[in-house]
Amino acid sequence: MIRLDFHEKVWYTCKMSETGPTNKLKILSDLWLNYRDEEAFEEFVDYNDIGLPLAYAIHTEIVPPTPRSDLYIQETFDMLLASLGFVNEEGDVLDEGWNDLEDMLNSSTSYIGND
Repeated sequence: MIRLDFHEKVWYTCKMSETGPTNKLKILSDLWLNYRDEEAFEEFVDYNDIGLPLAYAIHTEIVPPTPRSDLYIQETFDMLLASLGFVNEEGDVLDEGWNDLEDMLNSSTSYIGND
């Protein structure tokens, strides 16, 4: 079983985003396609019911990005970082410049996979 600590109703801020827009879309699309049915992500997926499919639609060029969609994507990505434990003591999200979801999950202290 996989566990993910999701802190609903807690807002985090990311002071500096190191992950580029294309990688954010790729990471969120990967989560949407491959992890949305995982129990560990149930609350996260339910809460981000707009941001995740929107990231997928933009990543696959079904729809073009807009300034408003950028806000949804950033908020969803920041929540993912926070949910995976990438937060400092002040509550700021730490974005280390991720390339893919697998690296994020492997580096997370909140995402635990049992063999």
